[in-house]
Amino acid sequence: MRVAVIGATGRVGSRLATELLSRGHTVTGVALHLPSDDTHRAGLTYVAADATDPAALASALKGHDAVMSATRFVSSDPHALISAIKAAGVPRLLVVGGAGSLEVAPGKALVTTAGFPEVFKPEALAGSRFLQALRDDPDLDWTFLSPSADFAPGTRTGKFRLGGDQLLTDAAGKSHISMEDFAIAMVDELEHPAHRRRRFTVGY
Repeated sequence: MRVAVIGATGRVGSRLATELLSRGHTVTGVALHLPSDDTHRAGLTYVAADATDPAALASALKGHDAVMSATRFVSSDPHALISAIKAAGVPRLLVVGGAGSLEVAPGKALVTTAGFPEVFKPEALAGSRFLQALRDDPDLDWTFLSPSADFAPGTRTGKFRLGGDQLLTDAAGKSHISMEDFAIAMVDELEHPAHRRRRFTVGY
């Protein structure tokens, strides 16, 4: 497939690009600023576009089979992204979500719990609004993949669990996933869709 990755120069986006390339997909990295030459790899090209500008973004996305969005929610505009994808005629959107909107009890999101770091609340709340914007759209083919609470660079193991709207924890009560294994789950979903117009999560 030909896949556009918005935010391909970031920590998660770069790992998505790596996973896609390893499986033979062609990747277009969409970024506000083009990276230096030493980040270029076979099968990967970059296009400069502002993800909050629907017209510019639509031009960059045209001709792709899917879009993966890996940008920060506080600086994103879900309506601009949805508009651009529809204008470009791209059939599918996959979004790198956040853990804050996952439930720790029925109707209770992680972001609302005592002890949730204040520094992360703006991003988590913006992520919740982004997810709601997707749910409110009547016909977009989207998937929103939330990581576990501890989400950082690590090891690609290929061994993890999938869940729905609830935060996953291991036997010790820890909620974690590496960015490398998250990328596997995201590309698996691209290749074998199982969560159309749904959010799901991944963890150990």
